Amino acid sequence: MNIKAVHHIAIITDDYQKSKDFYVNILGFEIIRETYREQRQSYKLDLAINGVYKIELMSFPDFRQRASFPEAKGLRHLAFAVEDIKSSVEELKKKEVPVEEIRIDEITGKQFCFFYDPNDQPLELYEI
Repeated sequence: MNIKAVHHIAIITDDYQKSKDFYVNILGFEIIRETYREQRQSYKLDLAINGVYKIELMSFPDFRQRASFPEAKGLRHLAFAVEDIKSSVEELKKKEVPVEEIRIDEITGKQFCFFYDPNDQPLELYEI
């Protein structure tokens, strides 16, 4: 096996329009393709950062809540690299997104903070 990169992250939402607005208009992802799958009654939205495919946002009418809070086994959070965490946090706050306090990674010395998408998926900003 010769893995080159992470291809995409799939996120299921119970409110497609709200999640689409969050990832596109608040976080600034670019829409590559939006597909409505009639047989599944489901949307699939392919999103990119800087032209590179990264997130697959999907809606399903029969979604199930994930019992994963706060420290359950499995994917914990999705982290986004930013150059200026303070201005990124301010931008989120201006868009009325609640953001936790900025912390320092005790191993790297870098700043980071957490916030949540409309589905309570934990997201992180990590200053590079």
